[in-house]
Order: sequence, then structure tokens, then C-alpha cells
Amino acid sequence: MDSTPLELDQLERMSKAELAAEFERLYGSAPPQYIHRGMLLRAVAYQYQVLATGGPDRALQRRLVRLAGELRRHGSVAAERPAVKPGTRLLREWQGETHTVTVTETGFRYRDQRYESLTAIARQITGTAWSGPAFFGLRPRVRP
Repeated sequence: MDSTPLELDQLERMSKAELAAEFERLYGSAPPQYIHRGMLLRAVAYQYQVLATGGPDRALQRRLVRLAGELRRHGSVAAERPAVKPGTRLLREWQGETHTVTVTETGFRYRDQRYESLTAIARQITGTAWSGPAFFGLRPRVRP
């Protein structure tokens, strides 16, 4: 087989043994012994994509390495807070009233006042201790 990637429809017609040989050629080692054909096909197709596009950028590679290390050390990966860009407007309806918060470079703006955290705004709106990111839907609610 030459070094030119095959078309995806050609990959789909390959046997598991042919896919294993292509995997070994692309990755430089034999595939795991009990890998099923569908996963083998995806691994080969992914490597073709990497060859065609250059693969993930360095920032993503660093993030993946960091997450893999965290998974090895702790057995799980902590959920990351979504990045909210300045200018984003967060809307939340609470007791029949819609509350609008604007994300700024230095914090948040709510009713013409500056706040450093969404939690302070959530407390202002509800009168109780709420997680601001959870209140505004930026973090999934934890269910038992």
C-alpha cells in the first residue's frame, strides 16, 4: 500500500485485517488486540484527517495532555467553567421578571451596577445563597 490516504468509502470496504495493517502503518504500532472493526476504521480515518489538516492545534494538544494527567491522578476530570466573553448578555427569568446581566472585561453589569461575580448578582436577585454560574445556566445542575 502506498502512503496516499484512501477515500473513506474505500476504508469502509476494507477487512479488519486490512484496517489493522493500515493502522500499524499510520501509527507505527499494532492496534490493540481486541479492538473492534468500527473503532479501527475510525482510528484510521482520524489519522488521515490529521495528515490532511495538520491535526489539533498546540493549545488543544496541551489541554488534552493536562486532562489526561488529571484523569490518571484523580480518576475523573473536573468540569471546566465555560468562558463567557465580554459583551455577552445573560438572561434569567426569576419569579416572573427577566433579569439581564452583561459580561464586561472586569466583571458583570446588572441594573447599572458593577459586580465582580455572578454569585453576588444571583444573591441580589433571589435573596438567598445561589451559585451564580448555576443560576444563570453556565454550569449544569447537579442531580443526586
